Amino acid sequence: MGLLNGKVAIITGAGGGLGSEHARLLASEGAAVLVNDLGGDRAGEGKGSTPADGVVEEIRTAGGRAAASYDSVTTADGGRAILQSAIDSFGRADILINNAGILRDRTLVKLEEEDWDAVIAVHLRGTYCVSRPMFQHLKERGEGGVIVNTSSTSGMLGNFGQTNYGAAKAGIAGFTRCLALEGKKYGIRVWALVPVAATRMTDDLPAMGEWRERLHPALVSPVVLYMVSDLSKEKTGRILFAGGGRVAELRIVPTRGFSKQGVISAQDIAAHETDIFAPDERLSPFDLSSIQPA
Repeated sequence: MGLLNGKVAIITGAGGGLGSEHARLLASEGAAVLVNDLGGDRAGEGKGSTPADGVVEEIRTAGGRAAASYDSVTTADGGRAILQSAIDSFGRADILINNAGILRDRTLVKLEEEDWDAVIAVHLRGTYCVSRPMFQHLKERGEGGVIVNTSSTSGMLGNFGQTNYGAAKAGIAGFTRCLALEGKKYGIRVWALVPVAATRMTDDLPAMGEWRERLHPALVSPVVLYMVSDLSKEKTGRILFAGGGRVAELRIVPTRGFSKQGVISAQDIAAHETDIFAPDERLSPFDLSSIQPA
């Protein structure tokens, strides 16, 4: 028995990288998978059916069920069409993984409006455009379901030259926390995934360095399987970092801080910086130093 027998999963941006790994693993666990991919390049330009079709063929060859979708996540019509493709192919949808993404990295003074708009459109608007009809579908069916939104360390922790990408990914984290509250009464669980993996999206990022060979996207997908399966029980509204053989929950937590009766002055803050900006000695989620080489 697979963990997802009888379930139908929609995965956007599933023609390669993380999305294709998610698709193959979920299919191997019994889910029927709608493989959505516009077929464009890393910058979001161009389109084609080959990436989605290739993953569908792999899944079918392995004995699984899959269908392709080539609709864009950046429009409300596209989001509705993606859901409808799953319903037309498999009769329903139970799981949505918002994974589609592009990169247009530039420092802010070199970042043109079109580069800002394109990245926000695919990541943040795309998460909204596909999640909204999916949430409505799950609510009307009354059987619960799971939505996983893909955030990033760039949004949670920051990264040079990615103000557009980081803003979108931070927005997705906030979107996730809010939607999780709305979904509780309907049994709709909502997660955010913060993956670290070597894909075409990270080909030229020097931060990967020596870790590139050890950050295969297949190491992230089992975390997604946990999130969308009954193994995670009723957990919702959580943000999980995953990559390189490490998984950790990311949280926003306050430091010890400083308090007093009355107005806290600027001078008070300066005098109590040690408490307010207390160093966090916990392991950074990106610190993979404890993992031994394979």
